[in-house]
Amino acid sequence: MDPDEPPAVPSGKFGTPGRPLRRSSFLIGFTGALGVLLAYTLYQGIRNAGGILVLVMIALFLAVGLNPAVVRLRRWGVPHGLAVAAVALTLVLLLCGGVVALVPPIVTQSGQFIEQLPSYVEELRRNPTVNDLVERYDVVQRVQNAANADTIGRALGGVLGGAQLIFGTVFRALTVLVLTIYFLAYFNRLRALGYALVPRSRRERVQLIGDEILAKVGAYMVGALSIAVLAGATTFVFALIVGLPYPFALAVVVAVTDLIPQIGATLGAVIVSLVGFADNLPVGIACAVFFLIYQQVENYLIYPKVMRRSVEVNEVAALLAALLGVALLGVVGALIAIPTVAALQLILREVVLPRQETR
Repeated sequence: MDPDEPPAVPSGKFGTPGRPLRRSSFLIGFTGALGVLLAYTLYQGIRNAGGILVLVMIALFLAVGLNPAVVRLRRWGVPHGLAVAAVALTLVLLLCGGVVALVPPIVTQSGQFIEQLPSYVEELRRNPTVNDLVERYDVVQRVQNAANADTIGRALGGVLGGAQLIFGTVFRALTVLVLTIYFLAYFNRLRALGYALVPRSRRERVQLIGDEILAKVGAYMVGALSIAVLAGATTFVFALIVGLPYPFALAVVVAVTDLIPQIGATLGAVIVSLVGFADNLPVGIACAVFFLIYQQVENYLIYPKVMRRSVEVNEVAALLAALLGVALLGVVGALIAIPTVAALQLILREVVLPRQETR
């Protein structure tokens, strides 16, 4: 036994442990390969679960935005479970109202088009120019040749794909709704668990900064919803005055698109104006003038007053964040872009810059 070697610690019935393994090149390479394989597996898992992670992110964002309403109800003496149920029921009623407002116009317009389709075909057949083109290019025979099994199969696949899209959208909406209710019910526990993962020496400061970020996100959600509801109500009154078809559906469209930063209000205005021009020219011009004036009022009077106490984000940073959010996550990225920038600004001001000053 080597006198310089420390005595081995006996291990009972399994004998004496041997010397530790030497760091050979094979062992180092094997360990590195395992690390690369584990990183690639983790990347593939995140990539495959990207859709679910986006739904979880939306639910978390909604829960953070709706939690101030639960807190307000708790201050009024409402029990926690009843407060969460009241907020969830309000959210469900809003979703149902939007579906009720949008689905009937789509179904009605589609039915009217199908009913009028034979008359459109008959009018085309009465046109001598169309008849001449039909006979010259043998359109009837081409249509009959095209109506084969392959064409019918592709059309059926499109129908099934559309049904799958509808059911998938309903499933995702229900998933977000259930996750949002769950996060609302256990919001305080989840927040406490997140802070418990931080080292004790930094927990208080992280908690203060985290609570401020949550407050800013909640205030932004409340402010954005208030502005969107005001835009939808104003559009509804205007649509009733000028006689636009389906005023409630158009108001819902404007309210939903107004939630998208920077470009949402313009998108809603374009949709309603197109409906107005489809009705008649004076109504379309009135819609364009109305939204031109209302957007100026919203951008320079309503939006600054509502958002002044919630989030303070530079306009250039907000625009860049909205464009980057759309490129990464679509509409969801645009919705969470501004509160994310507000949170990053807070971390930069309270953590990064003071640390750089001490170096």
